[in-house]
Amino acid sequence: MLRSLYNWTMEKAAHRHAVWWLALFAFVEASFFPIPPHPLLGLMCLAEPKKAIRFAAVATIASVAGGLLGYAIGYALYDTVGTQLLAALGMTESFPVAACYLREYGAEIIMIKGATPIPFKLLTITAGFIAMPLVPFILASIVSRAISFMIVGVLFRLFGAPIKRFIDKYLGLVTIGFVVLVVGGFIAITMLSGGNDKASDKCSAAAATVETRAA
Repeated sequence: MLRSLYNWTMEKAAHRHAVWWLALFAFVEASFFPIPPHPLLGLMCLAEPKKAIRFAAVATIASVAGGLLGYAIGYALYDTVGTQLLAALGMTESFPVAACYLREYGAEIIMIKGATPIPFKLLTITAGFIAMPLVPFILASIVSRAISFMIVGVLFRLFGAPIKRFIDKYLGLVTIGFVVLVVGGFIAITMLSGGNDKASDKCSAAAATVETRAA
């Protein structure tokens, strides 16, 4: 069954409309969609390694465009759409802290985000809310999204064929390893966030600004 599902997914990833689906997922994920486009990007790169950099570029551009939608939500629609969206995504408590860090560090936080598990949509909505200058926001988003997607594209372009042969041969072991990695990542993130109480306390004052504007 696992093998059949893998083969079916690979066929869809190589479909002629897969690029459009990738662009759509990357766009909406940057503003409101909870599922990241990286799994689809990885499978598309695995199916066609020679097009990996092209796929990564599409994801980067679409994600930056989607980030502008997130910025618009935070800037003009926070009181109506933004608050409900953050609540639905479980990011209400993280929002004041993100606002604090963006005010203090600006574009640096967005660029660093490309190498962290921080949801990009949280930063795009927050950047709009605090009215971060648009040009630095766009440039930082390009860097952040390029880090996140182009690394995948370059790795699959260089090593795609050997990786595909390995997965084809050891699909079960790869699946188990992936699950362990994801679970371990969530545990690590939880532990790190728990040990960062001092930084959270420093930024807790941002909640007052949020509540004042929402009122």
